Amino acid sequence: MPTRQKHVKRETQQQESEIQAPKGKLGIMIPGMGAVATTFVAGVEAVRKGFAKPIGSLTQMGTIRLGKRTDARSPKVKEFVPLAGLDDLVFTGWDIFEDNMYAAASKAGVLERELLDRVKPFLTSIKPRKAVFDRNYVKKLDGPNVKKGKNKMDLAEQVRADIREFRKNSGATRLVTIWCGSTETFLEPTAAHQSIKAFEKAMTGNDENIAPSMIYAYASLMEGVPFANGAPNLTVDLPVMDQLSREHEAPICGKDYKTGQTLIKTILAPGFKARMIGLNGWFSTNILGNRDGEVLEDPGSFKTKEESKLSVLEHILQPELYPELYGKFTHKVRINYYPPRGDNKEGWDNIDIFGWLGYPMQIKVDFLCRDSILAAPLVLDLVLFLDLAQRTSELRGIGIQEWLSFYFKSPMCAPGLYPEHDLFIQLMKLKNTLRHLKGEELITHLGLEYYD
Repeated sequence: MPTRQKHVKRETQQQESEIQAPKGKLGIMIPGMGAVATTFVAGVEAVRKGFAKPIGSLTQMGTIRLGKRTDARSPKVKEFVPLAGLDDLVFTGWDIFEDNMYAAASKAGVLERELLDRVKPFLTSIKPRKAVFDRNYVKKLDGPNVKKGKNKMDLAEQVRADIREFRKNSGATRLVTIWCGSTETFLEPTAAHQSIKAFEKAMTGNDENIAPSMIYAYASLMEGVPFANGAPNLTVDLPVMDQLSREHEAPICGKDYKTGQTLIKTILAPGFKARMIGLNGWFSTNILGNRDGEVLEDPGSFKTKEESKLSVLEHILQPELYPELYGKFTHKVRINYYPPRGDNKEGWDNIDIFGWLGYPMQIKVDFLCRDSILAAPLVLDLVLFLDLAQRTSELRGIGIQEWLSFYFKSPMCAPGLYPEHDLFIQLMKLKNTLRHLKGEELITHLGLEYYD
């Protein structure tokens, strides 16, 4: 038996990908310095100072099994692949409000004052750059710290100048942009989004189909900077952005952080399908009182979010394959702005299921979550993994990083594919990608070799 196992290992051994070492500082650039961004940056500094733990971060606390169960090899992810260290991260961002990160975090009300005061000098030093903003795309917000330009191309050039200035003055050797801004109004792809030439012409002509988030994405990719989209905006889920990403070897991923209610759906729904339990209906409602909740009061922004949240069940349950179980279920999503809650969102779900012989059952879920607390570790993982992707020969030029679907409500994937929403398949895809890059066997969980 030992001889056979060695033979199998030789046949399945992968060639290790070329990965550049993470030398120097990694600059993190954040459009939108509100609750999520300030919770992320304050948390990184608290972890660096040693008085907090990076709970929720796969890159910092997760392990990855290598080889057979009997090999007992499960290093931490950050020890297995060469990720940037937290001490090497430097930050900047853009926002329509002039508050530095300490003031913004205080107003967001996510973190306790005692913790904030321990990182106050650091947070105070991070001041927002003037933002690209247009109330036509986020109707419930307005602020004074906004760029002015003759057209959208001019604004993009100003963002590119910001990127170059930050690269120079921060001493960063590599950069990543991650969108932590508000949900923009619903847009669909048009001719303006199909090619670089069409997109640049549309920006020069102030085309209404070019949203502010797209301007940040364009500017970043033109500067060779990877871009992650944490909102349900169209932003980088476009042919032009895929083309820019490939040409400039700046990986992209998105969209919409998988945090509260959708996280629960992507945990429960795979379990129902695995056991062939039917679904009659799933009603979801949310109450939250932060800036995100205020923005989603606008019907246009809500539609963008609704599209993101509704797509999950249909893809996981595959009603076309299981029409008797999932062919007729009702799926409703509601979001209500309720200021007293602040960032402490409540997601309530009523789930009507049916089992053996069609007998009905119900599940009630009441998730009292903290939106930014769940999102902050995702931001950390995404910037570290995007940086890894850009340093990896096999990944830097492929555009969309589908292996990062684990972090998103509406994962991006290649044209012609359907996105994978099952949280557990997503995690297997992520970890198998890391194993593949390091020349390790992919884990299939077949396990037959133990019984030969």
